[in-house]
Amino acid sequence: MNPHLELPFRALRIGLGLGAFLAGVDKFFNILANWEMYLSPLATNLVPVSSATFMRGVGVIEMIAGVVILAGFTRLGGYVVAGWLLAIAASLVTTGVFYDLAVRDVEIAIAAFTLARLSEVRVHAAQRVPVTAMPQQSAA
Repeated sequence: MNPHLELPFRALRIGLGLGAFLAGVDKFFNILANWEMYLSPLATNLVPVSSATFMRGVGVIEMIAGVVILAGFTRLGGYVVAGWLLAIAASLVTTGVFYDLAVRDVEIAIAAFTLARLSEVRVHAAQRVPVTAMPQQSAA
């Protein structure tokens, strides 16, 4: 991969991995936010568990996604986090209140998608066989 892309790749990997993991952990403690207030009324009517239990389940998924990215499975993790964040953004829009957060989550989803694509470029670059000098043909 282009060495100029290595630092942005690592920044996305660490930022998105830690961000997802820490947001997931916080679903159990509500230090960063009261996560239940962001839950769509549509979702609360559909899920057969309390809002707190549902958000803890969300937190487990986010922690797993963060660990996947931090463990180096950035292509898979990037696509999962991108899709997850788009789903969260859609849910936020259905609340009729948190449009600003929905936009933010779409932007972070774009960053996660970018991480996944950069991961593909890195794999492709690593598999590329270096071009060696052509053997000199003897004059016959």
